[in-house]
Amino acid sequence: MPRQLLILRHAKSAWDTGAATDFERPLARRGKRDARRVGRRLRKRDLIPDHVFSSPAARARQTTLAVCEVLSVKKRRIHWDRRIYGGDLEALLAVLGECPRKAATVLLVGHNPGLEELVAYLCGRRLETPADGKLLPTATVAQLRLPKRWKKLRAGTARVLAITRPGR
Repeated sequence: MPRQLLILRHAKSAWDTGAATDFERPLARRGKRDARRVGRRLRKRDLIPDHVFSSPAARARQTTLAVCEVLSVKKRRIHWDRRIYGGDLEALLAVLGECPRKAATVLLVGHNPGLEELVAYLCGRRLETPADGKLLPTATVAQLRLPKRWKKLRAGTARVLAITRPGR
């Protein structure tokens, strides 16, 4: 049976907060609203993750917690992984390779450009670039169907089921 991967770019972050580092930058008001909206849309489509990987950066952490709260996903199912923050394709594939085999639906929350590279790699040529050139703007979810084994995911092994932008 194929598995699903939900790749979520963190919601809109705030730039004017005085955060000491990029890692500590929180969500903007719009980001907080969009994160909950993403959760509601996933719930409506019955896309409840069995396992969650998230960057521990403030904006990704806030996005993950908001989405998981709406989905009633327990915090113990969230795995904070520093490799996702600034993670390139190799790092993100390594994280996914550690996913429990029993997890049928997995949520990965992180950052660009790594997430867009991951989607492009997994989907290969079957991926269409949107008119605005942004595959994963903030608070966008890519829903992919993947093979059962994730230890060594290869290029072109995924199929895009949906790419959902937050909408205003």
